[in-house]
Amino acid sequence: MALLNYNPPRFYSCLSTRISRSPLYLSTSNHTQFLHTSNQKVSLTSSGKRIDLSVNCQTTAEKKPMAQNKMLVFVPPHPLIKHWVSVLRNEQTPCPIFKNAMAELGRLLLYEASRDWLPTITGEIQSPLGVAAIEFIDPREPVSIVPILRAGLALAEHASSILPATKTHHLGIARDEETLEPTVYLNKLPDKFPPGSRVFVVDPMLATGGTIVAAIDMIKERGVDNKNIKVVSAIASPPALQKLSEKYPGLHVYSGIIDPTVNEKGFIIPGLGDAGDRSFGT
Repeated sequence: MALLNYNPPRFYSCLSTRISRSPLYLSTSNHTQFLHTSNQKVSLTSSGKRIDLSVNCQTTAEKKPMAQNKMLVFVPPHPLIKHWVSVLRNEQTPCPIFKNAMAELGRLLLYEASRDWLPTITGEIQSPLGVAAIEFIDPREPVSIVPILRAGLALAEHASSILPATKTHHLGIARDEETLEPTVYLNKLPDKFPPGSRVFVVDPMLATGGTIVAAIDMIKERGVDNKNIKVVSAIASPPALQKLSEKYPGLHVYSGIIDPTVNEKGFIIPGLGDAGDRSFGT
């Protein structure tokens, strides 16, 4: 895999990559790592200035330890993820197909995000032909799913088909169209999460970062550490990732793609429009 280290300025406006099949890790001075697919040609601009990046390559057999105090952003290079993101982007995609595409993308991202993270139990069972060693997901430790309404419902729709034991806690957060500040209108989080709880926060669009930060703050107030929270999104943007990296070292973010900019109205560009409106037709 390719390992890319760089020290960008505090804020940046454009991140572009040329896609291939090898993973690429980006490590920022703000303790953020972006996991992309790339052929190592990466450009980053801020205030019209170009930043030079140095690339060190290693074989896929080599393992690079990830520091626990760094936020990590993963963009899995699966062609099905690219397919469903493309369906979502198309302005001609009708509402039912859009909602289904969001659900299918969520299924794939949750699968990737749950890798090496779920509690398991081991033992032996009798198969029809002999005794077999087995490993099950531990049903005594259900993973919590926190979809941020409305659009998070579509992205989290297939969570129960991926994860054998889950609890769903709905969280409704609306963003003011003028100030872009979040307001909580529905909170079904528990007063306290059990010790060691693992929580997926599902929010399709990480744009300005206000909504996802408000959600994670509420979850942390209820006893969950950064390392036990994973964010799942359809599309992420630099402003949101910047806020997350500053506040939550050790957080993991899984996204279908990272888009370069957010406009003055708080929409990701090119993005996919309003995910809630397009999912539910209202």
